[in-house]
Amino acid sequence: MRAEAAGALAGLDPALATVMVRVIHAAGDVEVHRDVAAHPGVVAAARDALRAGAPVLTDSHMLASGITRRRLPADNEVVCTLRDERVPGLAQAWSTTRAAAAVSLWERHLEGAVVAIGNAPTALFHLLEMIADGAPRPAAVVGMPVGFIGSAESKRALATHELPGGGQVPWLVVHGRRGGSAMAAAAVNALATEAEIA
Repeated sequence: MRAEAAGALAGLDPALATVMVRVIHAAGDVEVHRDVAAHPGVVAAARDALRAGAPVLTDSHMLASGITRRRLPADNEVVCTLRDERVPGLAQAWSTTRAAAAVSLWERHLEGAVVAIGNAPTALFHLLEMIADGAPRPAAVVGMPVGFIGSAESKRALATHELPGGGQVPWLVVHGRRGGSAMAAAAVNALATEAEIA
């Protein structure tokens, strides 16, 4: 696989190359490298946050289950609020998805967290709305929701999202319709490994 991906990995920062390799493995497709894009500070931001004990916030239990706890450098908490008893009521009241409603419950965990979204574009859109409205800022966002409706748009929104006052929350995306919990978990595991061995 590395031989096939050599061109894609050439010139990348070694830590980002490690993330790219893991995402390619999870996708089972060397060509996915064409759609992977990253903010230049995402690896350092995620690594520093994980070392400091920041939680990992996920939009699905499948993604949370895919994160290898032994790779997390500070016994970091992995949080998924999708099954919180408040979620169905919030989703109904706001006429939104349960995934978006679940993200609204992240606020007390959000400051300095590493966020991974691999399932629901609505979760990523809602996160960006919260940040724009003044919610605490995560340290880094892995945005890899999958699907035909809203997926590509949500990742473009993340990659172009400007913070009030300028700058961005560091991000990592797979542009287009591809993504999913396995790819997002692979990215977090790679970032966690870098945090441990850098």
